[in-house]
Order: sequence, then structure tokens, then C-alpha cells
Amino acid sequence: QVQLVESGGGLVQAGESMRLSCAASGRNISSYAMGWFRQAPGKEREFVAAINWSGSKTKYRDPTKGRFTVSRDYAKNTVYLQMNSLTPEDTAAYYCAAKWDGTLTRYGASEFDYWGQGTQVTVSS
Repeated sequence: QVQLVESGGGLVQAGESMRLSCAASGRNISSYAMGWFRQAPGKEREFVAAINWSGSKTKYRDPTKGRFTVSRDYAKNTVYLQMNSLTPEDTAAYYCAAKWDGTLTRYGASEFDYWGQGTQVTVSS
């Protein structure tokens, strides 16, 4: 089993930056693909970003491309989501997820095997 714990959420103003962390325990996630998803109130959970097992490939949701960066630290068994130029539309609960198949051939929510509890990000205008 893989346990995932997100941190780093909070309240920021539009235009500011925030970095989310996802610390994994239970297993070494170096062979897993890792993803970030978000869910705003009244909306479905949506894909944000993902990184493959080696860190050589990343995927981003179009509105976040160029503003968000996903990365991973193998020594710390942790994945990060750096978010810049935040807008109120980025307000949501953000979830980290781990995919046993370390590739990004498919990266929809149903492809991921383990999920964290989420961290709230609120961007004020």
C-alpha cells in the first residue's frame, strides 16, 4: 500500500505562487507515475499534471501549462506541484495520486491506484 499526504495548500492572492507537496510512505514510489488532480465545489475532479516514473515526461492540463510545474524528489519520496500566477479559477481541493504503471500512456483519474486526502487551495481576487 502507498499512503500519500498532501501539504502546502492555503489562501493566496491572485498572481501569487504556491508549492504543493505530496509525501509518500509505505512504498518507494520511484517506479510509479504521479499525478495531481483538483476538484472545485460542484465540479468534477479534473486532471492537473502528471510525471512519469523517471521524470522524463510530464503532462499538463492546458490552462495550467506554463504556470504549473510538476517535479519529484526520489530521495524524499515526494512529488511537488509548483503553481505560479494563480487565479481564482485555480481554487479547488488538490489531490495527489500514484499510478503503479509508471508511464503516462493513460493518465485519467481512473488510471491511478492510490490517492491522498487532498489539500485546499484558495485564490482570492
